Amino acid sequence: MRQYSADLTPAWKKSRPVPEVAAEPGLVVEEPGTGFCGAVIRCEAGTVTLEDRFGKHRVFPLEPRGFLLEGRVVTLVRPAAAAPVRPTRTASGSVAVPGARARVARAGRIYVEGRHDAELVERVWGDDLRVEGVVVEYLEGVDDLPAIVDEFGPAADARLGVLVDHLVPGTKESRIAQAVTSEYALVVGHPYIDVWEAVKPASVGIPGWPRVPRGQDWKTGVCRALGWPENTGAAWQRILGSVHSYRDLEPELLGRVEELIDFVTVPG
Repeated sequence: MRQYSADLTPAWKKSRPVPEVAAEPGLVVEEPGTGFCGAVIRCEAGTVTLEDRFGKHRVFPLEPRGFLLEGRVVTLVRPAAAAPVRPTRTASGSVAVPGARARVARAGRIYVEGRHDAELVERVWGDDLRVEGVVVEYLEGVDDLPAIVDEFGPAADARLGVLVDHLVPGTKESRIAQAVTSEYALVVGHPYIDVWEAVKPASVGIPGWPRVPRGQDWKTGVCRALGWPENTGAAWQRILGSVHSYRDLEPELLGRVEELIDFVTVPG
């Protein structure tokens, strides 16, 4: 006599397993019960905190089938703690110095335009900068750069390096850079409109950085073109989180930062 399976449910009616996704900072999800959409900024035991495009925070429980990721139901889980590994090289590719203590800060400095620039430099060159005693500060723009340099007062034992965004011939930035004439100050830059573009698209998981029409806020335009929530803070955390070493950055930025570090660490 023919035997039949007890489960006669058609395959298309059976529930599919829900994937588990690590709640890494910058991951953008939606809580379907409230419609709240935001980027993960914190994941603790049993809860996850999201930040929406307006900077509003909401805390939700980590429950099975609790969130939507790009329209798919997922279960968020706490990221696994990485096993401690002693690197042989720093993120910049320099030979790591195990147990090295941070050097007392030099009088010299490296100035960058904004907070995102400073965070990216710290991400890749932070270990090197601490060993060398170099402090990085951000300016919120370079329109007043000549006056800022004069106020700093560069000298042989207090050199100043400046990293400028969108430093290409004929731009406002290039004219400002040319106005800095101290032999103990070096102004260099990369060709990108914003330091976001200095991160390789492949590292971020996009085909390329979109072109944003003139007159639009560039960062907001990028978010729109890529279909990301128009929350530039969350977008930056997503981009920064994709940077693990110098390999994730374009050569046009790598060379300039290395040049500045070399310049400000020349013995007085």
